[in-house]
Amino acid sequence: MIPEYRIAEDVRIATDAPIDFAIGLISSLLTAIVFLQILWSVGGDFTFSLFDQRLLVPGHLVVSVAMYSGIVTAAVVLIGAPLTKVIQIKNQAEAELITAAHLLRDIGEGVTPRLQEVEALQNALTQWRRLCWQLMHTKLVSHSNALLAPIVGLILCAPKFLAGTMTLGELTQAAVAFTLVQSSFNWLVDNFNRVADWVSWLERVGGLLLSLDRLDHSNSPPVRENTAIPVRSVTTPL
Repeated sequence: MIPEYRIAEDVRIATDAPIDFAIGLISSLLTAIVFLQILWSVGGDFTFSLFDQRLLVPGHLVVSVAMYSGIVTAAVVLIGAPLTKVIQIKNQAEAELITAAHLLRDIGEGVTPRLQEVEALQNALTQWRRLCWQLMHTKLVSHSNALLAPIVGLILCAPKFLAGTMTLGELTQAAVAFTLVQSSFNWLVDNFNRVADWVSWLERVGGLLLSLDRLDHSNSPPVRENTAIPVRSVTTPL
């Protein structure tokens, strides 16, 4: 890939992705606002005994979905923390492989690849393997969350349903609302790979801009101070 095309692709991804992210965040926020009201009204309060004292938790489903979403988000951030760096190293390995391939092409067709090209190919394959493993870890968290969230909602509503204070329709409604709200709260979990990829492209563009700024400063001529020439008064003899 020609360097100019690669730079243009980096800039395109770095500038287009925030718009998509903003739309997704706004949609998740609106969904959470609507279904939080359903959770609060349908779920109601929850009373339990602790050390011979009865404790009341108002809107326990809202509190539960906030705690559950916080745990899942913290898990994916902790597990996926190296993802941005892995993507950057993978992109660098790809760039080195492309450069080595261009040099081999310039030498001529039918030439046996040198040690430099072989090492670049092996490095690119190694970095892709690291990226695949890292993506598997983050996807494991997000897909586990998608499977567990409906079950957690049903488990939290089961005590009231078994006690007869919640109907089957309210149970189903609360479980669906719980799933939708946690999905809105866990927007980062579902989009963590995309955000990490965007951050890697953004850092590449930022590094390029900083390098260009340093190059401009190094090539700019030094600023000379204005030296004032003393003017002597000349007296004309009479």
